[in-house]
Amino acid sequence: MRLTFYGVRGSIPTPGADFVRYGGNTACVHIELEDGTDIVLDSGTGIRLLSPYLIQKTTPINILLSHNHWDHIQGFPFFTPIYQKDREINIFPGQTNLDEPDQILRQMEGSLFPVPRTALHANITIQHLDAQQDVFSIGSATIKRVPMNHPGKGSAYCIEADGYKVAYITDNELYPPYKKETDFQTFATFASNADLLIHDAQYMGSDMPAKNGWGHSVAEEAVKLAMASNVKRLALYSHDPERTDDDIDFVVSHCNDFVLAAESPLHVFASAEGQVLDFNQP
Repeated sequence: MRLTFYGVRGSIPTPGADFVRYGGNTACVHIELEDGTDIVLDSGTGIRLLSPYLIQKTTPINILLSHNHWDHIQGFPFFTPIYQKDREINIFPGQTNLDEPDQILRQMEGSLFPVPRTALHANITIQHLDAQQDVFSIGSATIKRVPMNHPGKGSAYCIEADGYKVAYITDNELYPPYKKETDFQTFATFASNADLLIHDAQYMGSDMPAKNGWGHSVAEEAVKLAMASNVKRLALYSHDPERTDDDIDFVVSHCNDFVLAAESPLHVFASAEGQVLDFNQP
């Protein structure tokens, strides 16, 4: 299993000199399995950077969407494999409150985008899963999902393949003021013993209570979940658009203070655009 971060920013892209080391593109993570299966987590602006690699292949592309908010689908019209004749692309929508599984395609309709969805040459299929279907397969991978705590809801995913487990829980408020879709203990069980947990860490405790209810977690809570889940590594994800590279460095340092105090073996780092994790390498 090989994982690459292509977009790690939350809410909106952030260009500029202060956002170079961690990157300014919105959510997109690529996982390539040993059997060649390609799984793409979300389709933010980062997916455009994935295009040159996947355009060289002819195998199916599988996109797991957490939800339909703009920063998670806005890169799709610029993803060049969708213009590749007969390329098979499977889209798995998130478990959103509004049943809009094709919203990623509808953003290309009317006056919203110059190229209509009817002009796409790939064979694009929206994979409709039963509402109660929380386990399914893609290639050699077993995929599990649970609802995340976010306005409009959505899905968190676990990908298990090649002897490894990755949990992807973005745009998730662990302690929301509204009714929880999934509680802390269920998330801890869901991500239990993962080799990598990618979790929303858009805010810090100092951002509260002003942003309470906005659908994101504070970094300290992500650390708490990672330790409760007994995961090996925690990738802080969905960086706030106002947070510079130096600010993110501080968040990582602050989180590692918690890990040190708990005498935990957990490794915490901030996800960065272009960062590659090869799980077969020590």
